[in-house]
Amino acid sequence: MGEARLSVWSESECRRLHEATLELLADTGVDVRFEPALELFRAAGAAVEGRRVRIPGRLVEEALASAPREWLLKPRGGDTEPLVLRDGEVYYGTGSDVLYVRDPESGERRRARQADVEGMAALCEVLPNIDFIMSMGLPEDAPREIDDLVQVVAMLRGTRKPLLVAPRDGSVLARMQEMAAVCGETESFAIYAMPSPPLMHDPDALTKVIGCAELLIPLVYAPAPNMGATGPRSITAATLVGNAETLSGLVLHQHVRKGAPFVYGVGCGAMDMRTMTDPYVSPDALLAQQVGTDIARYYGLPSFSYAGMSDSKTLDEQWAAEEALSMAYGSLSRATLLHDVGYLESGLQSSYESIVFGDELVGYARQFMREVPVDDYNLALDEIRNAGPGGNFLGTKYTRRHHREFWTPGLLDHTVHDRWVAEGATTLGERIRARLDELLAAGRPFALTADQDAQLERLLDEALRDQTTRV
Repeated sequence: MGEARLSVWSESECRRLHEATLELLADTGVDVRFEPALELFRAAGAAVEGRRVRIPGRLVEEALASAPREWLLKPRGGDTEPLVLRDGEVYYGTGSDVLYVRDPESGERRRARQADVEGMAALCEVLPNIDFIMSMGLPEDAPREIDDLVQVVAMLRGTRKPLLVAPRDGSVLARMQEMAAVCGETESFAIYAMPSPPLMHDPDALTKVIGCAELLIPLVYAPAPNMGATGPRSITAATLVGNAETLSGLVLHQHVRKGAPFVYGVGCGAMDMRTMTDPYVSPDALLAQQVGTDIARYYGLPSFSYAGMSDSKTLDEQWAAEEALSMAYGSLSRATLLHDVGYLESGLQSSYESIVFGDELVGYARQFMREVPVDDYNLALDEIRNAGPGGNFLGTKYTRRHHREFWTPGLLDHTVHDRWVAEGATTLGERIRARLDELLAAGRPFALTADQDAQLERLLDEALRDQTTRV
């Protein structure tokens, strides 16, 4: 195809994993810890005994056949084009629900607040290579009962780009649709949900699976078995566990509404047995993400994976190296939605600076992934013949026509030493900081109207009253 990409498993190896998944779902099954979902599985034709659900292969194949291969995720205005959720498209976004943020002024590590969620969304609004937004903070100053809705409101105030939201459960989905509609586009967000490894689905996840299908909200269903803890200490076996969880969720999802949009999530942790932490940028975890993306592509489904994150606790050399490495490997997987751009501390900390650097790296990755065709025009035989041995191409029309197609860095430095010194001898960190200050000083390109703000506040108040009444 003339383009750079990674793959690990061939079609035959993906087929073997799929066959093993069908066997596992049919004889071992999954635990379903939500009575309405048990009834739906029973109605679909699964064998239900207590909480255990065993799923025959034909239900899995039917669900795979009915899941759409393409869906639009729309912006709420601005210049962003709709995201086409299909295999072959690649989009980049931030991550969600971190506890801590690196303060953009003091640099201190502190708890995330509503203003951070809104501020980082507003930053992403003006970064050209960030395509979708996740909350990048679990705000400590939000009422716990509605903190997921507070995050949505903060993002809606900061950006018009599509959102990917991770609510606590499915009870808030209709209200999220109302909020998105107030801001201009109901179909401008998707939902992120996860099963509970190994081989379990809890009520929080299942209400999201069911609610997304009923409301036609795109669902990202992503497993997270941790190799050696909640999954076998094997990339292949842990991928098998995750695939069984994802496909069993797909069976329920498509039974509720055939043709509802579904994104195949990937992910296996690789616990460091010395520290008992779950590093994001270990080669084993990145390799597991790649084979998961291979499986999603085998099924023809849009996929969800990782790129642009770090396990570093601060903006140091490890941070820069890991954000670049994970961006390269994630991009070359060509997963449809690549999230967690800007994460630090293994998903516990977010950073304005890290998002700015991530935007630069996305531009680099996209340039590397462009098509390199071999045709008469690109071979340019006449151009070479005209220059001849010992000639040059600096002044030709062909060079003038195409030189801007090549990537020019905004933050990475390509100058000679003397010019670098003359321009201040800045480090990468200093250039990122200067770029962030420039973006923050420029102000925001848009704001919601007073009426939109008032309607969002009303919906938040209603949600808080509902939760208080329920308790």
